Amino acid sequence: MNAANTLGEDREAPPAGGAARRAGGCSMLHRLYNALWYPALPIALALSGGARDAETRRARMGRGWHGVRAAAVPGAARIWTHASSVGEIGALGALVNAIARERPGATFIVTAMTAAGREAARRAMPAAQAHLPAPLDAPAALDRFLRATRPTLVLIAETELWPNYFVRSRRAGARVAIVNGRISERAFARYRYVHPLLRDTLAAAEMVLAQTEEDARRFVRLGAAPARVFVTGNTKLDGASLTAAPLRTEIALFMSGRPVLVAGSTAPGEEHIVIEGWRELRGRFARLGLVIAPRHLGRAAEVGEILRRAKVEFAAASSIDASAARSRDALLLDSMGELRAVYTRAAVALVGGSLLPGRGGQSLAEPAAAAVPVLFGPYHENQRAMAAALLECRAGTVVRDAAELARTIGELLANEPARVETGRRARAAVERMAGGVAATMARLRPLLGGE
Repeated sequence: MNAANTLGEDREAPPAGGAARRAGGCSMLHRLYNALWYPALPIALALSGGARDAETRRARMGRGWHGVRAAAVPGAARIWTHASSVGEIGALGALVNAIARERPGATFIVTAMTAAGREAARRAMPAAQAHLPAPLDAPAALDRFLRATRPTLVLIAETELWPNYFVRSRRAGARVAIVNGRISERAFARYRYVHPLLRDTLAAAEMVLAQTEEDARRFVRLGAAPARVFVTGNTKLDGASLTAAPLRTEIALFMSGRPVLVAGSTAPGEEHIVIEGWRELRGRFARLGLVIAPRHLGRAAEVGEILRRAKVEFAAASSIDASAARSRDALLLDSMGELRAVYTRAAVALVGGSLLPGRGGQSLAEPAAAAVPVLFGPYHENQRAMAAALLECRAGTVVRDAAELARTIGELLANEPARVETGRRARAAVERMAGGVAATMARLRPLLGGE
């Protein structure tokens, strides 16, 4: 990876000029956005579930976090890092830990939209002082949050283009950067309808650090200054960010002594395809186990019902014991933070969100880093770079239905040396694409200060 890749000149963008002036002001569309959004806060809180949790509701309104300020080290960077949920936390974790090692006096405040994201952040970023619900993107809520936390640097992960996060953070004196930036084809089509609003948003960012050249081009087309956009790769692909926790004893027992198909991050409609393909394989490989890990844990009960209707004997990871681990054919992974460890014991992995249109695919790097052959569906547009690397080195395969799933896995299971070699090539593909954290750090150092 070339850390210097950029769509503009390889230099720091000037701090003054039209972009800087726009960052301090607001377009008519931005003012309209705030005028309509602020009265909608009660509805937004109700829809987010925060209305059922007084502490979360206060946090989303920017209240209750004044204690964060007291722990800040005078003169050191105070960094607010924001991500949507679990997947984006994976990108931020390795970066935050790298900054913490290099700048031990820095203070980190992490926000995430979901409770699952905050729990993942606690595990991935223990150096952070606080792991908070994200404030609503409304002027009053965000200003309260900024006064309490006083960030000097704001790092926004991937595609969280909330206008006030950028504009009001910059107005409060913080420097703002997008890290691990990406814009899917589907998101880009939507964003074009609010191009003036996003132009103001991106003008407030001193840097946009994008995953790929295509992501960088899309940021520029939405209004980012070309000289501020750099391609630094995907921080999720660095070895440290893909390290798995040890496997729980009961789950290790379920997976020991037999080949296991792991269907990770599945979306609605995909479990039926996986179960049908697995059943066909059981005619040839009677001991083949199955793990299904739905992308959203809120679907665990639904997936459990699908397994019961299909008459599959399964155990739930949240309640599995040694007896169930030995006797069940399938495991429903309804626990948080264990999928990476499960991938390390898989014979073959299928990555969900890709068999049916509308999702764009989930992380292919996690099973690939575990040296496992990776299968995925045709709708993997959010994972294009990793998918292309896996296909090129014959470590990944596109499957479209249960028949193709069964045929591909059958060929791998019938030839153990070939299966192991395919997994080795998958791991090598991830290692070749690593380096995103180092490239991102190289760009961020001028914003961290104190050098």
